[in-house]
Amino acid sequence: MRVAAIDQGTTSTRVLVADTDGALDIACSVAHQQLHPHPGWVEHDPEELLANIRSCLDAAGAVDSIGIDNQGESCLAWDAETGKALSPVVVWQDNRTADAVARLKDKGAASLTLSRAGLPLDAYFSASKLAWIVNNTPAARDALSAGRLRLGTTDAFFLHRLTGHFATDVTTASRTSLMNLETGRWDQDLCDLFGVPISCLPEIRPTVADFGRIDGVPVMASVVDQQAALFGHGCRKPGDAKITFGTGAFALAVTGTEIAHAPEKGLLPTVAWALDGRMTYAVDGGVYDAGAAVEWARRIGLVSDIEKDLEWFDAEPAIDRGIVFVPALSGLACPHWDRTAASLFLGMSAATTQADLRQALLEGIALSAADVVEAMHAHVPIGGSIAIDGGLARSRYFAQFLADMIGRDVIVADFDERTAFGTAKLAALGAGIVLPDPDSLTHTFSPRRGDSSVARKRFHDAVSRSKGWRDLSE
Repeated sequence: MRVAAIDQGTTSTRVLVADTDGALDIACSVAHQQLHPHPGWVEHDPEELLANIRSCLDAAGAVDSIGIDNQGESCLAWDAETGKALSPVVVWQDNRTADAVARLKDKGAASLTLSRAGLPLDAYFSASKLAWIVNNTPAARDALSAGRLRLGTTDAFFLHRLTGHFATDVTTASRTSLMNLETGRWDQDLCDLFGVPISCLPEIRPTVADFGRIDGVPVMASVVDQQAALFGHGCRKPGDAKITFGTGAFALAVTGTEIAHAPEKGLLPTVAWALDGRMTYAVDGGVYDAGAAVEWARRIGLVSDIEKDLEWFDAEPAIDRGIVFVPALSGLACPHWDRTAASLFLGMSAATTQADLRQALLEGIALSAADVVEAMHAHVPIGGSIAIDGGLARSRYFAQFLADMIGRDVIVADFDERTAFGTAKLAALGAGIVLPDPDSLTHTFSPRRGDSSVARKRFHDAVSRSKGWRDLSE
């Protein structure tokens, strides 16, 4: 039997076809445009995303079950009757609502979002984006007046258009700042706080559920991409953790039945998945710019061949030579949550080379991830190893430096499509299909340096200098 997993990510849409014989195949991968109409704004064309999903499903061929994972906080508005998108997709990276969020903070609203949704007030999450769409998109306001407005994350739009079901899953809803984390339901007070009409939001369903059919094939799972990766890595017990280095870097650790409230550490409690009537929770810590920082370096000519230029460096670490990079192109996420921060290189001299800057680039991303792991471990004890995946995991230097900074083994598997595989496993569960785990070689990078405190302190000094640079009111 065969399962198709649609991995609808920030930069591309892919489909993994998995079967009960153990075969795993990326049948199609299609990139989409990144739209930047104003500084700090990031948008996608919803029709382009939907067309790419359809292309991937066509390439998958005959399957018995479908799962879809999504970008998480990216959201839009559409018409309930026609299904037509009424706004672009406002992407999770988008910062247009930072000033509105700051005003809510000034009014003391952060306590409500922390106590109910478990999330800090930040433009990262969907709630302020959805409110912006309602307040600034004439077509959305007209649809609201006519009783035809639908609001939601991208998964709800895809499911409505592909299956006719207006639904989201609990993991995705937990990333909006509109869902009560304990009940798994939309919270009226949170919706009122942001100005999002609760009647326009989709039904919240478990991660594995009936999400309708596409050309007769049941869609049995819908899930946030990072939670899918956590499941795909085989993380099931409290303390099991992974980091996915995609556009951003996202670390998640399973906490089981515990909701890990740790706002003082910048950590986010979230729903890992809902199966068999039970919710499993996780703690989440993110870095806004990981692959995005590498892509920026490629655009400006600092990196030409990503695999060749970033695979290994023979020189001692750049941070030990006083050269440091802070990856804050979109501001700082966990544990700082500071959108005023800006990226910087420090410590250059006339002798500094492009290779030095490339090395510092990788180290800055790894050091940011190390700060997240440290914050997580202080609240939920993390095991002696962490699995990583994503583009940066293919760099031996990056994996080794990360192991040195976190003081744990870093595990890298040859098969790194963990997000899509986790989605496939969940869709298979819903259809009563048993998919075997990938037959994949793993590489273990063990810590080589005994003390990382000096490097970490130097990085923290640079981070402190990056804060407060941007004026969010401009």
